[in-house]
Amino acid sequence: MELKTDALLLRTTDYGENDKMVTLFTAERGKIGVAMKGVKKAGAKLRFAAQPFCFAEYVLAERGGRYTVTAASLHDGFYPLREDVERYYAAACVCETCDALLLDGIVNPTLLVRAVSALKEMEGASAPFALVKFLLSALTAAGYPVSAGDCPACGNKLGEKLYFDLSSGSFFCGECAVGTPASPSTLSLIRLAMGEKGEMTADGVRRALKMLRAYLVYQTEEKFSILGEYIKTL
Repeated sequence: MELKTDALLLRTTDYGENDKMVTLFTAERGKIGVAMKGVKKAGAKLRFAAQPFCFAEYVLAERGGRYTVTAASLHDGFYPLREDVERYYAAACVCETCDALLLDGIVNPTLLVRAVSALKEMEGASAPFALVKFLLSALTAAGYPVSAGDCPACGNKLGEKLYFDLSSGSFFCGECAVGTPASPSTLSLIRLAMGEKGEMTADGVRRALKMLRAYLVYQTEEKFSILGEYIKTL
């Protein structure tokens, strides 16, 4: 049986002397593991399709529930992301997030579109801010949206003293004090990333990423170690 599918490569593992096992995020089957034979050889025809962040149409041969890549047609290799360390690790955070949010059998084409769009945006815009926007959209696509409106407990507008609740993904005012303390710069950055009025500062971006990582860890029980290391560099 043969399957053609658009897919984003999330991660790879060396297998034997010349092969790789790769994890693809497909539109039709969600996250699947596939074998890519001979791609570690310098002149391998499919070497490009085993590179980080490759977005391509993969042709997969299925036998006994296992997939092997037999051909691929490149859509975008996002080469600029591989030439800059900061952009590379921001892009790696996108792939790590998709990998964590996609349980076996879960199909989420919306998340795939948002991941590809985020990688493209990172080529020419602020990578940290693009990552914040992606994480917010990924959380929404996975059913864990962040709420940055008025306090959900009392309905009052959020002031200088505020809190973020990891169980609900909502900001609360200082009087209701649900969750852990959060900074105004975090809320402002989150609102800006949502397309609302806000302000972007380096402190706001760093704090927003720390908060979103904590929320992802809480909801998924995954470590998000790449994101954690990336935040340390900001």
